[in-house]
Amino acid sequence: MPLFEKLSDLYQEGHAKNLTDQLTDPNLTEDGRETPAAVLIAVTDRPEPGVLLTQRPSDMRDHPGQVAFPGGKCDEGEDAITTALREAEEELALPRDAVRVIGTSDLYTTGTGFHVTPVLGVVPPDLPLTPNPTEVEAWFEAPLSLLLERSSWTSQEVFWKGQMRRYLELDYEGFRIWGVTAAILANLGRRIDVKALL
Repeated sequence: MPLFEKLSDLYQEGHAKNLTDQLTDPNLTEDGRETPAAVLIAVTDRPEPGVLLTQRPSDMRDHPGQVAFPGGKCDEGEDAITTALREAEEELALPRDAVRVIGTSDLYTTGTGFHVTPVLGVVPPDLPLTPNPTEVEAWFEAPLSLLLERSSWTSQEVFWKGQMRRYLELDYEGFRIWGVTAAILANLGRRIDVKALL
């Protein structure tokens, strides 16, 4: 069965589950700010699928230097899917029509007030991506099986905003994947049985 169909079936099955303990940071938002945003979880259509990730420039205002999905704030009138596809095109020159969208996943609220909707989609392998240097310092592809496997992640703890906060972390070929990106992947890993996919 093609990857898009298999992943779509697992997505539907996983999102039918009633999960109440998905990771999010609703108690850490600043000043009550609520900014809608979306990210694209772009899965490459390979025998061993990967996920496209970016590293943000160190001089960005929000989440500088962090590994992230292509994505950003929703423009007025946009839904999450439109935002995710637009941002991926702006950041990596990933053509919107190259993405076969499967659907949206669990909303994640960040400590900086962003309400992030992950959009899951499948893209062809080896697209000629061109990073926008103002938004992307580097990009890479990490194995989907590694990212969705809970045992791949280590749990860390830090004192932040007056309280101890736990977060997940993974090093992949010198890239530190943690924070919001790690939490979104961990949440998706609870929805999609990656062992059934591969």
